[in-house]
Amino acid sequence: MRCTVLALPNYLKKHINMKVLVTGAAGFIGSHCAERLKKLNFDVVGIDNFSPYYSPDLKDRNAKDLKEAGIPMEMVDLREPKDFEKLPTDFNYIFHFAAQPGIAATSSFEDYLMNNLVATKNLIDFALQCEGLKLFTNISTSSIYGLRATLTEDAAPEPSSFYGVTKLAAEQIVLSKTREQKMKTCSLRLFSVYGPRERPEKLYTKLIGCGFFHHEFPLFEGSEAHVRSFTFVDDIIDGVVSVIGKEAIVDGEVINLGTEQEHTTGEGIAIVEELLDTQIRKDIVPRRGGDQMFTKANIDKARRLLDYNPSTTLKEGLQKQIDWYKKEFVD
Repeated sequence: MRCTVLALPNYLKKHINMKVLVTGAAGFIGSHCAERLKKLNFDVVGIDNFSPYYSPDLKDRNAKDLKEAGIPMEMVDLREPKDFEKLPTDFNYIFHFAAQPGIAATSSFEDYLMNNLVATKNLIDFALQCEGLKLFTNISTSSIYGLRATLTEDAAPEPSSFYGVTKLAAEQIVLSKTREQKMKTCSLRLFSVYGPRERPEKLYTKLIGCGFFHHEFPLFEGSEAHVRSFTFVDDIIDGVVSVIGKEAIVDGEVINLGTEQEHTTGEGIAIVEELLDTQIRKDIVPRRGGDQMFTKANIDKARRLLDYNPSTTLKEGLQKQIDWYKKEFVD
């Protein structure tokens, strides 16, 4: 695969050939970010610990795509300080995606603590050694807001899961470095991201797979009525990379990234069934503790600071995800 260099906005032209570290680069959103930065002609290095939280084969596929795009990948476990010795210290930007995701019953509190909090603290210690670092961007989550994520960034967080609690703590550790005037930082809270490479336990990848292979889809009790700001991954990456060149503007800021479009989970399921021209059988399973009931991204701040304007409709994005899934797992 060959990366095409995109036309750069004027404010980015002076950043050509600067060096970027992307953590969690073999994962869903991190891999998309690494590819976009490479297309923008940045010198990108990706790291991942290739955790078995989900099939390592899928991460290997993502890593292969990155390597074919000219992005070197290193196996680095952020929980292990010695692993940082593998890395140079000449990075200009760090985008921190690596985390213990979701609210899976198979993940313990220690998993969230070590992968979200301790790992972030170790990465900050490393970042402080990078003398040319312009910005440390922490990738956070709407789960920080709690069961109803509809608020502005200055609202008091009310996380309702170990995931949300540890991501909030990690966010504050990052932003504390701005308050201490040790480096420029920001934190981006992402809302319900979907698209190609979405993790296999997430809604749409699992749903699409069930549609293609005629399996029952496990539907959490009551979740059809949950409302989400389902946001296509390309629209999220538009916002993420737009912090580059705006270091003074975003320093110390928390910024929501997502779409203002609202859809219930039931509506999303119906769209997938329409696009696949099939009726997917559902197996109702007990509801999950800590699952958000309502999310709607308030992106006034992102529009103001980043000129952020997500535009992909849910149907358009799901068609792209179906096309990816079919190419990777069906054809």
